[in-house]
Amino acid sequence: MKSYKVKELMVSLSKYATVDETATLFDAVIALEKAQAAYQGTKYPHRAILVLGKDGQVTGKVSQTDVLRALEPKYAEMQEPSHLVTYGFSSKFMKSLVTYYKLWDSPLKDLCKKAGDISVTKLMRKPSAGEYIDEDASLDEAIHQLVLGYHQSLIVTKNDKITGILRLTDVFDSICTTMKECGLENNE
Repeated sequence: MKSYKVKELMVSLSKYATVDETATLFDAVIALEKAQAAYQGTKYPHRAILVLGKDGQVTGKVSQTDVLRALEPKYAEMQEPSHLVTYGFSSKFMKSLVTYYKLWDSPLKDLCKKAGDISVTKLMRKPSAGEYIDEDASLDEAIHQLVLGYHQSLIVTKNDKITGILRLTDVFDSICTTMKECGLENNE
């Protein structure tokens, strides 16, 4: 994997969904839709939107899950849902939360009307230091960061300037292709 560089698999920033910090949730969804339509170079569509500050640097990420959470404001009343699963709660308990908190009780149409009022800065997640990688880094270094950080993507930089995104799906696809080229397939 040391022979591959991150820049060989990354999606350039110009082809990724981005919005500025003044954008709304609706603006972000439209940007994602446009980027997915324009980027037909892969079987894997983009799954996140990058939020850019005035200086053009990434200040946050908005995932598809973040969009869904923002449409149902009652999720904010709960503990971080991703932590609930790690505590080993049953699916029955998790379903009971929907009833208890009356999640998705309002018609989706009513919830979606709020999308134009929600600022992306309220729902974006700020990338951690472990989510950045230099475009000249080796693919094995990137895999290490993706796996240990449980990241779906890494922000790629060159001289502290953001140049693209390395997506887990593209790394996985490259690994699968390499495995098939090894000739391990059964020839029966």
